[in-house]
Amino acid sequence: MTDATRPRSGVQLYTLRDAGDDLLTMVPKLGAMGYEGVELYGGQLTGLDPAEVLDVLAEAGMTVSSAHVGLGPDGTVDEAELDRLQAVGVDTVINPMIPELPDPGAVAATAEQFAAAAAQLRHRGVTFGCHNHFWELKPLDDGRPGLLHLYEQLDPAVVAEVDVYWAQVGGADAAALVAELGDRVRLLHVKDGPADDPGAPMVAVGAGVVDIPAILRANPAVEWHLVELDRCATDMYEAVAESRKYLATLGLTADRSS
Repeated sequence: MTDATRPRSGVQLYTLRDAGDDLLTMVPKLGAMGYEGVELYGGQLTGLDPAEVLDVLAEAGMTVSSAHVGLGPDGTVDEAELDRLQAVGVDTVINPMIPELPDPGAVAATAEQFAAAAAQLRHRGVTFGCHNHFWELKPLDDGRPGLLHLYEQLDPAVVAEVDVYWAQVGGADAAALVAELGDRVRLLHVKDGPADDPGAPMVAVGAGVVDIPAILRANPAVEWHLVELDRCATDMYEAVAESRKYLATLGLTADRSS
């Protein structure tokens, strides 16, 4: 692979929510580490001038990969939030939270709700996707996880952002899951840690037990490798920087510095 065909690297900015910086301060720091993109999370753009955000991104050589936005009580995304997101170039909105899927009825109800959100976003020219945690990997009666049942009921245009760490915590073979979901996997949340306790601190990518190389090789459809660390016992900026250095050593992620 060349850098033109390798997935780009980015950071889900929820990782740095406690760092004391706003979006405009985070972006230059991440760009200096070699990252090419950021994934926004709900409400980050409120009160910011989209033109200023675009200028800061351009100066850092970065772009917005996507954004996490929760669904409202009616199952849709707030239209004003969509206006803000599209003004800074967001073309993919990820629902960050899938409910528990203990049985076929729950799967069907969730698929119906997500279909409504996907239709709303499609009218805006925006792609809809879903992000998993560990509970969606619980097997149903046929032994297959609820997450796979859910995607089978969703339109193929709904993309998957596979959180590889939570998949492993949930008992899945993360590389096999990424491969099985095929072309709909466009983004990966790349994180690492002990993968034995949902509440355990995470570590810089490459410093835990997750087989990151196998996962990153599992699916050629992936476009973004997004580092996300929900919590960490060390300095978060240091962990994010170490994660970028590790990804560079693998040669599986684009490296704009090479």
